[in-house]
Amino acid sequence: MKLPLSPLNPNMSSGSGSLMWFRKGLRIHDNPALEYAARGSTCVYPLFVIDPHYMEPDPNAFSPGSTRAGINRIRFLLDSLADLDSSLKKLGSRLLVLKGEPGEVLIRCLNEWDVKKLCFEYDTDPYYQALDNKVKNHASAAGIEVFSPVSHTLFNPADIIEKNGGRPPLTYQSFLKLAGEPSWACSPLSVELSSIPPVGNVGRCEILQVPTLKELGYVEEDQDEFTPFRGGESEALRRLRETLSDKEWVVNFEKPKGDPSAYIKPATTVLSPYLKFGCLSSRYFYQCLKDVYKNVKRHTSPPVSLVGQLLWREFFYTAAFGTPNFDKMKGNKICKQIPWNVDDKLLAAWREARTGFPWIDAIMVQLRKWGWVHHLARHSVACFLTRGDLFVHWEKGRDVFERLLIDSDWAINNGNWLWLSCSSFFYQYNRVYSPISFGRKYDPNGNYIRHFLPMLKDMPKEYIYEPWTAPLSVQTKAKCIIGRDYPKPVVSHDSASKECRKRMGEAYALNQRLNGVVSEEEMRKLRRKFDEGDEEQEPKPRRLRQKLTD
Repeated sequence: MKLPLSPLNPNMSSGSGSLMWFRKGLRIHDNPALEYAARGSTCVYPLFVIDPHYMEPDPNAFSPGSTRAGINRIRFLLDSLADLDSSLKKLGSRLLVLKGEPGEVLIRCLNEWDVKKLCFEYDTDPYYQALDNKVKNHASAAGIEVFSPVSHTLFNPADIIEKNGGRPPLTYQSFLKLAGEPSWACSPLSVELSSIPPVGNVGRCEILQVPTLKELGYVEEDQDEFTPFRGGESEALRRLRETLSDKEWVVNFEKPKGDPSAYIKPATTVLSPYLKFGCLSSRYFYQCLKDVYKNVKRHTSPPVSLVGQLLWREFFYTAAFGTPNFDKMKGNKICKQIPWNVDDKLLAAWREARTGFPWIDAIMVQLRKWGWVHHLARHSVACFLTRGDLFVHWEKGRDVFERLLIDSDWAINNGNWLWLSCSSFFYQYNRVYSPISFGRKYDPNGNYIRHFLPMLKDMPKEYIYEPWTAPLSVQTKAKCIIGRDYPKPVVSHDSASKECRKRMGEAYALNQRLNGVVSEEEMRKLRRKFDEGDEEQEPKPRRLRQKLTD
């Protein structure tokens, strides 16, 4: 499919050199920006800028990685860049890697190189919106044509918002009605490029190779186990082919079904990180799924089908793009104002897999080691941290996921935390994932826990989800004394979840009474009321918590 061209100024002449700026969209297939950069050009500069803030080690972060990203995501990105470089070389080109603040590097390149076209994939993230405006303004002033097509998503979120009278739809069903079928969906996508014009003269710019983790300053000992998922377009297309080869699984896929404890062969596609970095085109994935559906009598439908999952992604992108302060509670019109706990010790226990609930802790270990966990596992730990047990602010959990997940995506991560904390989109706060019975339902023997929490590997299955209930003789035989080899629970689930439900009810009532406009003073008053309620309760759980978190 050839996309309609929409340069900033259609009257600009198409020149000899093009700069293709890669950020996400790390692929050759269905890449309209790259295709346009190559068209009619004598040379193309395929560029990726290493932002030290995003890529270089930060010794003060809570896990190995940079200021912004954990080591697994950086590794996945480096894999993806190396794969892209390899694909470009097969087409007679190569990836030009430069280092520095991306906006400044781009402007320097535009000044240094003989470029008449600047091409890059449109990005809805607030960071890129600001950066892109800066670069576009410079390019326009220099008489350089800019082409920035929408190809990271199935729809342009701005179009959906316009159809809805200038506001993003806030329910999935209303989104589906507005969106309909993508305009490009009936035409074949351009999935191959036969060649790309060679790289032009780079002048005084210091071009780097794609670095390794070691060259960025990381040491292998920083982490004892890395994600088993390799980055890159080649791996993305291989995984896609493998997924599509099991047509019965594809047509019967039904979220939220699936086993969150399956880790040897995950019970889902694990294509999310490839979509996040644009190693896989969501539009190509969509068309491939539609082709499978055409040839079967029946298949699942949105919201539970695989196509439905792609549409959930679009829903969150649209909501995020159309909602100021989408990533915050304060100043976010669609977010309930709730006086969450400020408890760094409880947050650290959750983040560091020390809650004393093996199901929760095993998930958090997998998250740290692999950078990926099943969506139902994410639901479990997010609910536990916020409205289920600990009543800690969803923004704190969001930050941990944003750092550790290889598929962390600004719109989707924030959207899911708003949802799971019952701050927006979903409001049935009485429905809580049990940190004990939910995991047991899928994995009664506790094999998932035994793998990620080896100190519990010899605990009998009767006690694996509640090891603190095991008699001392059983703990001794299992070589795991609770309180010494594995922590006691930081809260009593039954009483903690009851208290959380009570608090959520009071916060909802306050939001309703004040029509969502809750002042700082009103929040402080409710916070004091919650704290006084804590003091009136029997002191045992508080003493237990203090002892365990000191």
